[in-house]
Amino acid sequence: MFKHLLVPTDGSGLSTDAVRHAVSFAKEAGARITFFCAAKRIPAFYLGVGAIPDPGVAMQFNDTEEAGAHEVLDDCVAIATEAGVPSDKIALSNDQPWQAIIEAADRAKCDLIFMASHGRRGIQALLLGSETQKVLTHSRIPVLVHR
Repeated sequence: MFKHLLVPTDGSGLSTDAVRHAVSFAKEAGARITFFCAAKRIPAFYLGVGAIPDPGVAMQFNDTEEAGAHEVLDDCVAIATEAGVPSDKIALSNDQPWQAIIEAADRAKCDLIFMASHGRRGIQALLLGSETQKVLTHSRIPVLVHR
């Protein structure tokens, strides 16, 4: 049924658990996986008001974040390779990770987003927001939430 999964990860334990379950799911389905990690970037607001006067600092921060994202993704690809599941990786920068997840799924032409839920409830979920909830709300392709 599903042949190409997008599996967003942030490298956390919960996210890595979802990666392992996604690999198992993909193996049983005969699907391939594209792993995704959103690289953080310094919000443009800080640059615009001069809070970070040296543009080199912002560049260095962005480069470090991108390298960290690729390190997380390399670990995911290794898990998939060990299980015999074909995989690829994408890292994108975006102030809104949920938007980057949907963009990555579109770019890779995935037919399912398989992602973890960090399980925030109540006021914490309301105040912090939920990237998973936003993906569920805005995605045009199915989303499987691993808990």
